[in-house]
Amino acid sequence: MNTKAFLITPPFTQLNTPYPATAYLKGFLNTKGIASFQADLGIEVILKLFSKQGLTDLFKEIEINSKLQIANSKREERGTPNPELQTRNPEPFSPNSQRILALKNDYLKTINPVMLFLQGKNPTLAHLICSEDFLPEASRFAQLEELDWAFGSMGTQDKAKHLATLYLEDVSDLIVECIDPHFGFSRYAERLGRSANSFDELYESLQQPYTYIDRLLIGLLQERMLELNPQLVCFSVPFPGNLYAAFRSAQYIKQHFPGVKVAMGGGFPNTELRSLSDVRVMEFFDFITLDDGEAPIECLIEHIDGKRDISQLKRTFALVDGQIKYIDNSGFKDYKQSEVGTPDYSDLLLDDYISVIEIVNPMHRMWSDGRWNKLTMAHGCYWGKCTFCDISLDYIKIYEPVAAKLLVDRMEVLIAQTGQNGFHFVDEAAPPALMREVALVILRRNLAVTWWTNIRFEKSFTADLCRLLKASGCIAVSGGLEVASDRLLELIQKGVTVAQVARVTRNFTEAGIMVHAYLMYGFPTQTAQETIDSLEMVRQMFETGILQSGFWHQFAMTAHSPVGMYPEKFSVVKESDIVGSFANNDIVHIDNSGANHDKFSFGLKKSLFNYMHGICFDYPLQDWFEFKVPRTKVADDYIYSVLQEEDNLNIKPTAKLVWTGGKPSVSYFTKNKKGQSFEMATLTFHDKKESFSIQVSKENAEWLMDFLGKAASKNNTVVTFAQAKQSYESVMEDFELFWYSKPVNTLREFGLLVL
Repeated sequence: MNTKAFLITPPFTQLNTPYPATAYLKGFLNTKGIASFQADLGIEVILKLFSKQGLTDLFKEIEINSKLQIANSKREERGTPNPELQTRNPEPFSPNSQRILALKNDYLKTINPVMLFLQGKNPTLAHLICSEDFLPEASRFAQLEELDWAFGSMGTQDKAKHLATLYLEDVSDLIVECIDPHFGFSRYAERLGRSANSFDELYESLQQPYTYIDRLLIGLLQERMLELNPQLVCFSVPFPGNLYAAFRSAQYIKQHFPGVKVAMGGGFPNTELRSLSDVRVMEFFDFITLDDGEAPIECLIEHIDGKRDISQLKRTFALVDGQIKYIDNSGFKDYKQSEVGTPDYSDLLLDDYISVIEIVNPMHRMWSDGRWNKLTMAHGCYWGKCTFCDISLDYIKIYEPVAAKLLVDRMEVLIAQTGQNGFHFVDEAAPPALMREVALVILRRNLAVTWWTNIRFEKSFTADLCRLLKASGCIAVSGGLEVASDRLLELIQKGVTVAQVARVTRNFTEAGIMVHAYLMYGFPTQTAQETIDSLEMVRQMFETGILQSGFWHQFAMTAHSPVGMYPEKFSVVKESDIVGSFANNDIVHIDNSGANHDKFSFGLKKSLFNYMHGICFDYPLQDWFEFKVPRTKVADDYIYSVLQEEDNLNIKPTAKLVWTGGKPSVSYFTKNKKGQSFEMATLTFHDKKESFSIQVSKENAEWLMDFLGKAASKNNTVVTFAQAKQSYESVMEDFELFWYSKPVNTLREFGLLVL
């Protein structure tokens, strides 16, 4: 097979679903008629490692290493050590590793059935796993008793997934101790890529002999290279944990396939390598591209085909006359989102990904459990003002939404291609107006889909919009509450207040959509008082039931954010102005006016863990910390009070009215009152859970039947509040009086939405 471009996600990202970058690029190359092949080498390495043969080889490798270590230690006693022997761990193995090695046969017996179970191919094994005498257990299972209360009456499948995940993590601990200290399920040698201003440490690691995991990776890569015979190999490196494996793979290709060109792109170079100058990097890669990959990869392919000079590349680093040069041919335009095609997941081993449940946080579980097709509603961020965010970079700065109909077209293509109807929209912040239109198109097409995304908690998310999103299949949203302090939210330029966030999260929760909040501590000038007050806000939001999940992150200053670019505006100083020759994004800073934020970390996370499980709300905040903290200044009923405030009842004339219920049956009757008779009607509705009726005059019933037909969510017609008022008052009087009557209020409860 001769393939023009081989697109690779190096180990490791997710175990449950492919990272979407290569699928996006393959979809684009399809529109250009360019043959490409993609592989997620992360899941392929995991499948090779976590198999009966893989574990057999692993235990054998540990045994050989152990014997070599013993032999070498004896040589050391005689003063003649072997300098070429890589001693992974000169100390005896820990009791935990000794236990796993002693249970080798149990691991070999169970590994294949467990992997099939986690792939969804062996569901009945759940009963055996939950019997808790099937899986061998090492140190990871020690936490099980503590977590039993948290899982409650967890379903058999879910509990089995969690136990199987602990089992794999035990084996992972063995690998880290005895074979490869860099190993991790969703990251590999992450420390070597994180904040690596200098290339020295990573370069030194790449001069060492292959690790055991390296050998598995290179074996798979070699097979694919021989099979595909590509002209260009492109590595997508989204995270620091993918960096080492990308370099290791590129090194192998350069040594054994010298005629093949090698490129790198993705989230890591986009944020970290914008000031790259270390020429040693180009021993591994011919090209490193920045930002959106479609136009740069097309230019690279034309360059390889001899149709484009190197000086005409797009947003690409290359080695020119012995120096790294950044080339950006501004004459070659980027593609609009409508032109990039539908992501193409073919070639990927979609049936072989494994669903794991690592921790009980319900939102984090969604990242690791289940297969999600990844799509983007809009390129960039429609808000684009948050001062901690890399808003100066194109991937956030350039905002371009995708038309709702095109987006749902792409969803239908992916459902047909993958057999999966779950979607994760990986937006910086999905725009509310576009979410509304996407939901309406999904309802019009009568699609059964499940989806979730990231949002800003802005006031556009009314109770009715949240109910519409739920009706279309939205199950969860995540958004940045950040520091729950109005002063700091203003400094962050988040554009929201704590009160507004509370009302929005209430709207989502009441619609049945799970809410996860990203929480931040350590923003410049944040005081201990503000940290404790922020924790109190979060405590109250969990206690009132309007948040279901959250996670505290410590603030990190990045080079491309307003804080990193203008630190003086935020009363902090950079520790150093020296720009490294390799990665430059995270900036060490000094905050003289704020608190010592590091010491709050454990208490914030421990309290949140308990709040997420509905307990310890009555604990004084001081109990979470081993040092003195200030008393909160937040009233203990602040969030409750905010939620009691009445929403604005004024409806804009342009507001859309949408009926998500069904067509009613109607029966007529005559009502007699004080000697007068009135013709009345009973409208009976059936929704998925119950039936209900309303009684109105015959004239109102006839108008309602016509109106609900036009406003039905399955119709393409749009009915505004002004149109409904005009239509009603052409035959009757005072639309507002009718609109706020008991029968219409009942319809509002059951799916008549104002958007």
